[in-house]
Amino acid sequence: MHFPLVVFDCDGVILESVNAKTEAFYRVALHWGPEVARQFKDYHLSHLGISRFVKFDWLFKEVLHEELTPALSEKLGQQFADICLEEVAASPLVPGCLDCLDYLKGKSILYIASGMPDEELKTILKARRLDHYFTATLGSPPGKAMLLENIIFEEGVPPEHTLMVGDANTDLNAAETVGCAFFGRGEQFKNSGWPWHHDLTGLLDYLRDAGEGNPKG
Repeated sequence: MHFPLVVFDCDGVILESVNAKTEAFYRVALHWGPEVARQFKDYHLSHLGISRFVKFDWLFKEVLHEELTPALSEKLGQQFADICLEEVAASPLVPGCLDCLDYLKGKSILYIASGMPDEELKTILKARRLDHYFTATLGSPPGKAMLLENIIFEEGVPPEHTLMVGDANTDLNAAETVGCAFFGRGEQFKNSGWPWHHDLTGLLDYLRDAGEGNPKG
């Protein structure tokens, strides 16, 4: 089945930027010592795809047991952005990404739904000259499921005719919440029941098969 609407995550799906962000989270949390930084890094890696501000809330509530004020949250967010923005913008593309975008352009409506702050997301994709592939590039807030639901509503495409491409359980949960199909980037989806591949070269094969009415699992 051809998918008239395809929604991509950004980090780890379009750009190989997960490691850059992991290092940035670690460095921000080093202010409270290496053990806190390690816990925060581990939490980030097990909660990919959600807003950095949600992660800061977790750090203060569950690890530091301190109040996180809006002003401090904003300050931490800026520190994080200062550390990683340049590295993220310079990250290589995920293998197969451009081939997929070129294949889909003109065939499907393309969006990005990311946990990255909206303005930052747009800046990076414009700098990488990737924004022209997408009808819109949408960051947080809101969360991934609501972003996806809003995109589907805006385009008027049935959820079952929509494909979400992601590399985190947040992406998979969003797809299942709204009832759309899912393609996973990474071996963590091996037993999910959804099609997956180590990179996006497998997505291109899947899209071609789907367009011919013979999608592979």
